[in-house]
Amino acid sequence: MKEANTAVSVWWRDWFSTGFYKRSQGRVARQATFFVLAVVIGLAGWSLLDYLSDKALPLTSLILVEPAAGEEPVGEQLELINSRKLTYERVNGYARIALPTILVFAGVWLAFRAVNVPRIADFLIAVEAEMNKVSWPSRGEMFRSTIVVIVTVFGLALILFGYDLLWRLLLKLIGVIG
Repeated sequence: MKEANTAVSVWWRDWFSTGFYKRSQGRVARQATFFVLAVVIGLAGWSLLDYLSDKALPLTSLILVEPAAGEEPVGEQLELINSRKLTYERVNGYARIALPTILVFAGVWLAFRAVNVPRIADFLIAVEAEMNKVSWPSRGEMFRSTIVVIVTVFGLALILFGYDLLWRLLLKLIGVIG
């Protein structure tokens, strides 16, 4: 039982501490990973903001008050209905902005913590160490390789286009397609 409590406390400490793990090691891989995660989280928040722009949030309809069936509201009841509608619109207006903002800040914090959790950070440190061992091609070699790939892709596209024309012609001749 004590081992389970220790594992939970270590997990809790890793995800909710404010420090850096091996601060100077694997900086490029960790910064790139954080940046990509932050961009994805920001885009998700933007998408949520767009989605919520014309939606009413759950349970906010409980604020509204409806008059009894067949009755016209007058006096205090009309004032109550109007004030509740105003409150409903304010709550939805603020919440539509606050909810995505809070989720983006929480997501960016988790992304920051993710690149500093020991297991993940050690992996990213190892990735950067391996990337430093890679023999990268020169600019000229990269240009030539890119040209070969582009020519190959267009060549294969032309071959597939030819097969498509051939099959279309054959299927028209035997009357399968019109």
